[in-house]
Amino acid sequence: MRTEQLEYGISRYGTPLYIFDIDMLREETERIRRALGSEVGLCYAMKANPFLTEKMSGLTDRIEVCSKGEFEICRKMGISPDKLLISGVLKKKADITEIMDYCGGRCAYTVESVRQFHYLAEWSDAHSVPLRLYLRLTGGDQFGMDENTFKSIVGLVNMSAYLKIEGIHYFTGTQKKSLDRIEKEISYVDGFLLKLKEEMRCDIRNLEYGPGIAVPYFEGKDPETFTDRGLSELARMLGKMRWKGRVTLEMGRAFAAMCGCYLTSVCDVKTNAGKNYCIVDGGNHQLNYDGQIRGMHRPHLRLLPEGETGPERTWNVCGALCTVNDILCSGVSLAGVRTGRTLVFERAGAYSAMEGMALFLSHALPAVVSHESGEGWKLLRARTDTYPVNMPDGIY
Repeated sequence: MRTEQLEYGISRYGTPLYIFDIDMLREETERIRRALGSEVGLCYAMKANPFLTEKMSGLTDRIEVCSKGEFEICRKMGISPDKLLISGVLKKKADITEIMDYCGGRCAYTVESVRQFHYLAEWSDAHSVPLRLYLRLTGGDQFGMDENTFKSIVGLVNMSAYLKIEGIHYFTGTQKKSLDRIEKEISYVDGFLLKLKEEMRCDIRNLEYGPGIAVPYFEGKDPETFTDRGLSELARMLGKMRWKGRVTLEMGRAFAAMCGCYLTSVCDVKTNAGKNYCIVDGGNHQLNYDGQIRGMHRPHLRLLPEGETGPERTWNVCGALCTVNDILCSGVSLAGVRTGRTLVFERAGAYSAMEGMALFLSHALPAVVSHESGEGWKLLRARTDTYPVNMPDGIY
């Protein structure tokens, strides 16, 4: 995002502030689609950044929804059920029933467990409505089902008049930097799909796979999986599968990370025991980079206004929380640090704005805005106080 746009955002909305560049979001999504090719579908995992869901519903083939709250966001935005994959490790019966009452067979549903399967089967039988299922295969964690449980669900589906296995869902984690690891996962799923066909005559035609592509959050650390070459290599791996069907890649971070900036202003500077500290009005309750440990890695950042001169020093950038863990970055070399200037943390469009300790110390939630060519600025969320949710109801 251009400097003048960032400075306008600061003057209009103040700090701390999240800005999402919709033009960059579109460019990154189109880059990923070009590198993967037209044969591979794209699914946006909206948990990465729900504020981008409406735009991403037009840029990708579908949206993964992992909670009742996320479903309500999609419903209020008017996103068609045909675009939704209802997922999530926990589906409460009342919640999934309400979703099925609204969506019926228009959306797809993942099956994480035997219990979830029975919820879906019970509703389908009661309403005589076919449902499209994606059975989730575990990657060795709490998500999905192991091979034996998976096969038992296949047998139960075969006895149902209304349920159909449309695909398999497989995801094992995020921030994968190695193409070798992804290749091993694809090979495993390929073998399992063939075995399923041979042993149970279950010919599954769709694979929803989350490759967990790593994003280059820190300077000097550029994972090969995120590059055009890495994405093209991923497409080549998928094309080599012996199983033939439609593959949809489910991603959130890879689409959204590059489009976001987190802006926080310098409010105080000090030197303690020979170390320089820069205190900002934000903190790590509002910004999280996956892999960051007490600010040891340097994220991509800028200091505004640009062009100011001053001594270059090594700084520890700390937030407003009353904890020694509130370090956004440590030991970074910055010139001209003073109160009133603003630090811009880039590549903060995915998870960074969602994973912090938002309620700690009852600080307000920052405003969230977007900018798009032709559309201009849009306030997505005003600055919001959190103290009312940290006190008993009925106190005024």
